[in-house]
Amino acid sequence: MAKLENPVQMAVIGAPHGIRGELRVKTFTGEPEALGDYGPLYTQDGRSFEVASIRAAGNMAVVRFAEVGDRNAAEALTGTELFVDRSVLPEPEEEDEFYHADLIGLDVRDGSGAVLGKVLAVQNFGGGDILDLMIGGRKGVLIPFTQAAVPEVAIAEGFIRIDPVAAGLVDDGDDGPDNDRDEGFDPSDRPRGPRDAGGNR
Repeated sequence: MAKLENPVQMAVIGAPHGIRGELRVKTFTGEPEALGDYGPLYTQDGRSFEVASIRAAGNMAVVRFAEVGDRNAAEALTGTELFVDRSVLPEPEEEDEFYHADLIGLDVRDGSGAVLGKVLAVQNFGGGDILDLMIGGRKGVLIPFTQAAVPEVAIAEGFIRIDPVAAGLVDDGDDGPDNDRDEGFDPSDRPRGPRDAGGNR
C-alpha cells in the first residue's frame, strides 16, 4: 500500500452510474476531466485507483476505474476520498495562484503583523471557499476566503494576512463607540464568524 508524504485531496467518489462499475465523482480540479491527468489516485488506507475513462457530467465526472468491474464493487466505494501526492501537481504559474493544500498550516496575521493563529483547513459548502482557522486557541473559526477578508497570501513567507472586520471577527464600529475598528482584534473574545461566507476569492 502506498503512503503519500504530502497528500492532496483530488476527489470524492459518489454513487454508482449504471451497471458496469462507473461512478459519479466530485472532483476538486479546475475541470472534472483533469482528474485523470495525475496518475494513480490513492485512498487514505493506501489503495490505488487508475482512471480508465472519464467524462464530464455537469459539475461532476463519470469515471470508470480499472480496478472496479461491476456495480457491486462501485457501491462499496461511495464516499471514498481520493488523493495524490503534492509532488505530482504542477507549480502554480501566477504569483497569486496556489493550491488550497499550501494554505494549511500558514500563520494568520493581522494588519500590524501580529500572529493570531493558524490555517487548519479550507472548506467549501457551496457558497464559496471558507478558511477554517485556529484563533486565540479556539478551533473552528470560519472566515470567507475573499480578497476583502484575506488581502494577502504569502505562501513563501508562511502566512496569510486577514482583515478582522471584513472577515466578520469584530464589529465595524457601526454599533457604537465601544466597537471602534481602531481598537483592533482581541483573540480572547469569542469570534462571531463571517456575516457572509459567499463568493470566491
